[in-house]
Amino acid sequence: MKKQIAILGSTGSIGTQALQVIDEHPDLYEAYVLTAHNHVEQLIAQARRYLPEAVVIANEAHYKKLTEALSGLPIKVYAGADALCQIVEDSNIDMVLTAMVGYAGLKPTMNALRARKPIALANKETLVVAGELISELARLCGTPVLPVDSEHSAIFQCLAGEGSNPIEKVILTASGGPFRTYTAEQLATVTKAQALHHPNWEMGAKITIDSASMMNKGFEVMEARWLFGVRPEQIEVVVHPQSIIHSMVQFEDGAVKAQLGMPDMRLPIQYAFSYPDRVKSGFPRVDFSRCTHLTFEQPDISRFRNLALAYEALHRGGNMPCILNAANEVVVAAFLRDEISFLDMSRVIEETMRTASFIGKPQYEDYVATDDEARRIACELIKMPL
Repeated sequence: MKKQIAILGSTGSIGTQALQVIDEHPDLYEAYVLTAHNHVEQLIAQARRYLPEAVVIANEAHYKKLTEALSGLPIKVYAGADALCQIVEDSNIDMVLTAMVGYAGLKPTMNALRARKPIALANKETLVVAGELISELARLCGTPVLPVDSEHSAIFQCLAGEGSNPIEKVILTASGGPFRTYTAEQLATVTKAQALHHPNWEMGAKITIDSASMMNKGFEVMEARWLFGVRPEQIEVVVHPQSIIHSMVQFEDGAVKAQLGMPDMRLPIQYAFSYPDRVKSGFPRVDFSRCTHLTFEQPDISRFRNLALAYEALHRGGNMPCILNAANEVVVAAFLRDEISFLDMSRVIEETMRTASFIGKPQYEDYVATDDEARRIACELIKMPL
């Protein structure tokens, strides 16, 4: 039987690469549900090619166009955020890949967990915003959450076979992004075009900006906290510009295990799909005759304030990571519209963290209210309309 996969965010970078994994193994996997927010033309093309059971367009303004384009095909068409949350409960779905960007991935992930659907998690903001809530829900429902981020997949693979052997620390590698060697003065003048040019990875616009500012690595620190049950002080970030070592685990005896591979997201996607098995692939292999120079350095949190802000939010806990995430989504969107500078993003996030209401033990409704409040404060700080 083919594994029936719902891909939430099929038109994004992770979603399209997940479909490439399905292309490579059509005997093992099938796209059962495809969803998008705004990219209706791409969703139409994907639906015609893969003939899923259902498609969902989150922006209801595109529903008519999607319906007309797929008329005559045996595909159910839905629209809206509620439909997105409901579709993951379909009894025929074997796995849900959450590849949506941002806070919008939280509620569909919660619904999928309640429906006991294994999660292949690529939407890091879900654990950033509500890591404690998601972890407890997964535990209560007995539903596995398998990491798709290359760094967390690497840690997950390093832990395979280790049983209950104590972890001393996890070591997340970071490429350092396009501005690793820039001075503070140079960072003040970087452009959107420069920030969107990552040296190693092909990603969507939002995550590429997060990578350039090192907020993405801060988010990954938060993810690691909940995925692997480690304390913030057990999570170390090391800059590794070559992106060959994807992350490492140091055990109590001092031994360090690392997972290596080419910078290709299809490998961790396929591992999540096939776990606990490994499936043959045609993806590029590491050529050690060419990878002769692997370097490591400490991140500079004075130049890249976002990483320090993420650690601060994690230490404070409660709804502070939710505040951080909401403010970051606002400032990244503003930067991509050329409304604020690269360094202004950290300034607005830090001020939003100071201003927004802190809740030590938030429930789901608190996260919703916090997200709204933090976005409003961040918008006011950069003087942009809601």
